[in-house]
Amino acid sequence: MTDKVLSMLSIAMKAGRVSSGETQVLNSIRSMEAFLVICACDASDLTRKKFRDKSSFYQVPYVEYGDKASLGRTIGRDLRSVVSVNDEGIANNMIKRLEEAEIYGK
Repeated sequence: MTDKVLSMLSIAMKAGRVSSGETQVLNSIRSMEAFLVICACDASDLTRKKFRDKSSFYQVPYVEYGDKASLGRTIGRDLRSVVSVNDEGIANNMIKRLEEAEIYGK
């Protein structure tokens, strides 16, 4: 399942439907463009709490998945603590894959 989730993230990036980095992701959540927020498992406790709380407030699905290196590598950037998927179809597909792997919605 890991490869499928990261592959979908890569597809979203190629389609220009990913925001990465704290400021961009916060802006996409606030502007209701984000359909899924992915935070790296090795992000700081403060970062994970900030995005968990913000996602909950704006009712955006949130998951902690992968690490900073794998998220960054998947989208062709350096280390990334948080990314958002701004395409509803791709985000729903990713959520489905995460549910199948019992990572999301447990």
